[in-house]
Amino acid sequence: MEPELTVPPLFSPIQQAIHPRHADIDVQTAAWAETFRIGSEELRGKLVMQDIGTFSARILPEGREEVVSLLADFILWLFGVDDGHCEEGELGYRPGDLAGLLHRLIRVAQNPEAPMMKDDPLAAGLRDLRLRVDRYGTAGQTARWVDALREYFFSVVWEAAHRRAGTVPDLNDYTLMRLYDGATSVVLPMLEMGHGYELQPHERDHTAVRAVAEMASFVITWDNDIFSHHKERRGAGYYLNALRVLEQERGLTPVQALNLAISQRDRVMCLFTRVSEHLEAHGSPQLRQYLHSLRCFIRGAQDWGISSVRYTTPDDPASMPSVFTDVPTDDSAEPLDIPAISWWWDLLADGATAARGRAPTRRAA
Repeated sequence: MEPELTVPPLFSPIQQAIHPRHADIDVQTAAWAETFRIGSEELRGKLVMQDIGTFSARILPEGREEVVSLLADFILWLFGVDDGHCEEGELGYRPGDLAGLLHRLIRVAQNPEAPMMKDDPLAAGLRDLRLRVDRYGTAGQTARWVDALREYFFSVVWEAAHRRAGTVPDLNDYTLMRLYDGATSVVLPMLEMGHGYELQPHERDHTAVRAVAEMASFVITWDNDIFSHHKERRGAGYYLNALRVLEQERGLTPVQALNLAISQRDRVMCLFTRVSEHLEAHGSPQLRQYLHSLRCFIRGAQDWGISSVRYTTPDDPASMPSVFTDVPTDDSAEPLDIPAISWWWDLLADGATAARGRAPTRRAA
């Protein structure tokens, strides 16, 4: 057996925060999972011990409690789909059948009154989630949530194709799909719901704003691959992890792949900080709140990643850090050699101004 990888303290320039009601939210989410019978009894027993409510409370530390609870239930539901059907279930190797199931679930998300999947626990849970999204969000936020869920489902079918073929994707394709299969984009509308505002299209759809959301997704998912490497490498079908992809594409040892993955996420974290600071200086109060929530999302995923039994795996302990560092291993302003995301660095010109047009400006009241 190859030597255990030791994950060093990762770079995080973001302050830790958590919702004061985190313990109650965690209990409520465990009860919700039992009410809707999410996953098998075995899987559900694992999920309710993984502090998913606390994770949500870290993402929205100042958010409305009802939305923090909604987000926690939704994250647990996503793990019910991902663990139960995609990564550890038989459908995770049958992309056609998986696509059929996920399309039926999308129909439930679009039209919860549709008379289908009436006896399916995941569908029942999704109906409840959709009704609560309607309650706390706008029609536009609900539509974006459903669209992002479709993107996530499409990406996990792509994963299933690789599992069935026993192939490791190339770095560019993996990076692109990781922006979606990490289910980060489907959380973004809830960042707005949590604070009771709707980001206007001229800001939300601006190239630089879309890019910083993608940068946040990259850091979150690369961190997740680093933290979950220990668990995933010991399972069957270890094809879809940034470290595995880097080993395959660059001919690296596991230690070299870990170091390169850390360098990549550090460089993106530095870019995220530069671009988001520029956007804050020129954006609306709503955009500033959105950027703050993206930072909380990144740091919340980091704190949860090094503390949840999902990744620390007490029965077979992973060598994880207990703290973070404020010094990056790589703060270069040069773009990563990954075509799907290298354009992010084009947003910087003279260190501040977006090359593809200035950041969105405040509109007169």
